[in-house]
Formats: sequence, structure tokens, C-alpha cells
Amino acid sequence: MTSTVKNLDNGNIELTITIPWTSVTETYNTVVEDIVKEAELPGFRKGKAPRNTVEESLDKNKTYEEVLKRLIPDSYAQSVSEHTLKPIISPSITLTKAKEDEDWIVTALTCEKPTVTVGDYRKAIMDLKNEKQHKIWVPGQEQKPEEEKKDQKPNVDELLDVIFKTTTVHLPAILVEQEVTRMLSNFLDQTKKLGLTIEQYLSSTGKTIETLRKEYKDEAKRVITLELALVEIADKESIQVEEKDVDEVIKTAKTPEEKEGLEKEKYYLASILRRQKTIQFLATV
Repeated sequence: MTSTVKNLDNGNIELTITIPWTSVTETYNTVVEDIVKEAELPGFRKGKAPRNTVEESLDKNKTYEEVLKRLIPDSYAQSVSEHTLKPIISPSITLTKAKEDEDWIVTALTCEKPTVTVGDYRKAIMDLKNEKQHKIWVPGQEQKPEEEKKDQKPNVDELLDVIFKTTTVHLPAILVEQEVTRMLSNFLDQTKKLGLTIEQYLSSTGKTIETLRKEYKDEAKRVITLELALVEIADKESIQVEEKDVDEVIKTAKTPEEKEGLEKEKYYLASILRRQKTIQFLATV
């Protein structure tokens, strides 16, 4: 197996992986042998049918699909290690070339964590607080004069808006695309629960799939930027989550199944708790 790496202008990393035909045939034989062991054909006991008889009944395309499922993960992992990459997402895989008796070529798109520059968020938050506390009321506005004296603290949305505006980051295209796909998938699930099709929703709102995707793309950029920025701030401010914090969340599980699920997601839980602690910290700046 050989591979080359290319950093694209859109922030993506492109890996071109060449899998020798010898590896393909070796894996193909292994796949067929596994199928033979489980095959049940008329006139033969399970696993006792001749290989050539079993192979004749196989859909070759589906067999090669299984070959790819076995080859690609290891080939990708080796390529990542070879080029000392640190991907932060699952790759997008494309089979570029797959001819018999020739080496196969696979293209994998991925990305690493982009460089995040968080500006002077402390000053920006202080400016926001001062603006809210000294906002002048004029007749006709909802705010009443006596409310001026109250200590009006920024809410979470306002704090996050400040962080977003003070953050600079060049997001890899594939990172945004995967988040948009996740958002659209959730949206489709929601419309189905409401008994609507995507076409009905678009028709009722006067939107097109293109405008909807554009909206989600803008939102995806904001979500990812904020996630990266909060991690950067947490690192800078030495905000940590202890194991006991995670255990306290797991204790809130209502069923054994829910507890087991949380136990498996300890790392994810820790990241959520750290994000929450970071936002709480920003509120005190």
C-alpha cells in the first residue's frame, strides 16, 4: 500500500491511497472462504459446499464491496500514520479506480483541527456588559427607567455572539459539509415526525433546498467556530473537567441502559461539561 497527501485550498486534506492488486485478491479469497464456511446450499451441509460451487452463486460486486470494507479502514489508518496526520472527522471515501488485475486507488478526504485565533474576548465581554448596564432609556422603548439601575448581565446567546465575532478561523470545507449533512438529517427526522415531507415544508415556507442548505451552512460555520473557540478559551484559561464531574452526570441516568450508554460516552460528556464550564466562566469575566 502506498499513499500521497495533498493539502487543498479549501482546507481539506486529500489522501490518494493505492492498494496493490495482490492485497485485493488476498482479501477477496478470505471473504469468499468466510462465505463458504456459512453457506447452505441444496445437497450440502452448512459450510461443506465446494468453494467453486459457492463462488458461482455469489454476486461479485457485493463480494468486492465486502473486500473494500475490510481493506479501506486499515489502508486509511496506515496512510494517516505514514503522513503523521491528526484527522478530527471520519473521512469521505471515493473509490477512484477498481479494475481487476490492476491496483485499486481510493481517495480519502479529511481535515485536521484548523488554527483558531480568539481575539480579546475579555475586553469584548466587558464592553458588552458596560453597554447593557449604561443603556439609556428613551420614551417609547420597552425598558422602563427603574430597570436601568438593575445589573443587566449578558445572556448566553449574547456571550456566544461576542465570542463568535472575536474569533478568526479558516474552516475546512469537509468539516462544514459534514455538519450541514448532520443538521439536514435531523431536520428531515423532525419533518417526518410532524407527518410532513421535505417538499411540503419547502412549499409552505417558499424556500428551496438550495436556500435551506445555505441557511444550514451559515449556521454550521457558526456552530463549529464556537465549538473550536470555546476549546481554545478553555485551554487558555486552564478550565478542566474532573472525573467526578462526569460521574455525577452518569448518576442521573434513569435506567441501567441509559447509564451504560453514558458510560460509553465519557469523553463526549467531558467535552460538553467543559464547554458549559467555559461559558459559565465567561459570564463572570
